[in-house]
Amino acid sequence: MPKVGIVIDKLFVDHDNGMGHPETSERILAIADMLRHTGMRDEVTILEPRDATKEEITLVHTPEYFDKIASTRGKPRVFLDADTTTSPASYDAAVRAAGGMLSSIDAILEGRLDRAFPFVRPPGHHAEADRAMGFCLFNNVAVGAAYLTRMKGVDRVLIVDWDVHHGNGTQHMFYGRSDVLYFSTHQFPFYPGTGALGETGAGEGEGYTVNVPLKEGMGDAEYLKIFSEILGPVIEQYRPGFILVSAGFDTFFEDPLGGMRVTPEGFARQARFMLDAADKHSGGNIAFILEGGYNLDGLWISTKEVLEELLDKKRSEYDTVGGATAADDVIEQVKKEHSRYREF
Repeated sequence: MPKVGIVIDKLFVDHDNGMGHPETSERILAIADMLRHTGMRDEVTILEPRDATKEEITLVHTPEYFDKIASTRGKPRVFLDADTTTSPASYDAAVRAAGGMLSSIDAILEGRLDRAFPFVRPPGHHAEADRAMGFCLFNNVAVGAAYLTRMKGVDRVLIVDWDVHHGNGTQHMFYGRSDVLYFSTHQFPFYPGTGALGETGAGEGEGYTVNVPLKEGMGDAEYLKIFSEILGPVIEQYRPGFILVSAGFDTFFEDPLGGMRVTPEGFARQARFMLDAADKHSGGNIAFILEGGYNLDGLWISTKEVLEELLDKKRSEYDTVGGATAADDVIEQVKKEHSRYREF
């Protein structure tokens, strides 16, 4: 059985967005309950996460923005935008969440783990270099990618973002770079409004942003066909040294904030696709990190399915997708848009 690490911490429960907010501490409590109920808590390595430093976080965020978030520490409630707030523990949770990403990366690179999934909050992929957005304070996955390329000597990092919302912050942080390739499947048009097909990168980064904008209602067959026909060739030709997955579970078919129809088994197949790709092209170097997912029952069962794949308790099939799907048109559009950068 592979050595799989997780990060889960009381600080992620202490971060409080206020009554009625969908991004709630109950999300972490649901995952903790899943770990206990299934017995998988005893099958994984629970990492002791460190706090990310200012130097590490400002690889992608401005120093002024870091100081702004730090200044909220201990304050009862600070509104950063219409739906993003802080509580007294939010700064501590945010540096611990980014540190959970970095602790996972270190453990994999040092051979102490094979794979990891830090279950953190606040989530990160909407956070821009200089502002909070969409429930996100620091961009955890972007901090991880920059840490790998700038501090750990990894030449190429792939970020795969399967959250229902486009990761605007992650895209913008690497839009002009070729050492990080950003791939996103997301509902479109939808919050935050970015992620159009023609957003492919700029300058040195042209062709290293791959957006697959999807109409609502897409399910397992559509996502797996996209992974097979678009993401597979991207990975094979990019050959990343490390893969990071922004794992949002708000494409779940009953999620209150999304409009997709992915099942728990669909998440398992997506995870298996990523694990096999990492084994084939990245020396097995892969870490998932929690983004969205607001149906608590869906989050419980879907993270269970994904963690069973990481532990090799299951090995789901994903290469049997055939026939027409509702994503066929966008698949052809993405191939046409990116044919100047790679072969499909």
